[in-house]
Parts: sequence; structure tokens; C-alpha cells
Amino acid sequence: MKEYKGYSANIEYNSEAEIFLGKVLGTRDVVTFQGHSIEELKQAFKDSVDNYLELCLYLEEDPEKHFSGKFVVRISPDLHRNIFYAAKQSGKSLNAWIADIFTQKVVSLS
Repeated sequence: MKEYKGYSANIEYNSEAEIFLGKVLGTRDVVTFQGHSIEELKQAFKDSVDNYLELCLYLEEDPEKHFSGKFVVRISPDLHRNIFYAAKQSGKSLNAWIADIFTQKVVSLS
């Protein structure tokens, strides 16, 4: 399923009930939806995201986003130092160097 307004979902099929069940990812709130067909499921996903955003607006809360582009990684001080020097040697900032390494790794997995 494609993203909608920056949100994605996990989808399962319940064969007993013959229905697709979905859960919006990346929020502490439980945002679910369901549909009997793919088209119904897609619309229910959009409706659920829209309802979540409207509720956040009503409650004057910031909606959570699944990916902010920031994350914390805990590594040893020695590895941190070695990464810093590798980045510096390549003429890049630590963030740019790590982003390049991650991009190369993800591309190689595709």
C-alpha cells in the first residue's frame, strides 16, 4: 500500500472473516482500518489517517510521524571515533558520511 500524507500501514488478511485489516504505523495511538476489497481498504486507510489528523488538530496535539529522519544509535566510543575520522578523511560531515553508507547498503539490498 502506498503512503498517504507521510503515513504507511501494516495490512493483514483475515480469511475467516474475509476482510483486510490495517494498522497505521508510527503512532503511539492505535489507528486501524478495514475493508473487504482493495479499493475499500485504500479508502479506509485514507479516512483513518484524515480522522487521526483531525483529532490531533481538535486536541491541539502534534500528530506523530512515522519517520522523522532522525534516530539515535548507540555504539562504542572507539567505533564513534573511527567513523568520525573516516568521514573527515572523505571530506564529509559525520551525518553525510553515514547517510551515504546507509544509502549504499540499502541500494545493494534492492
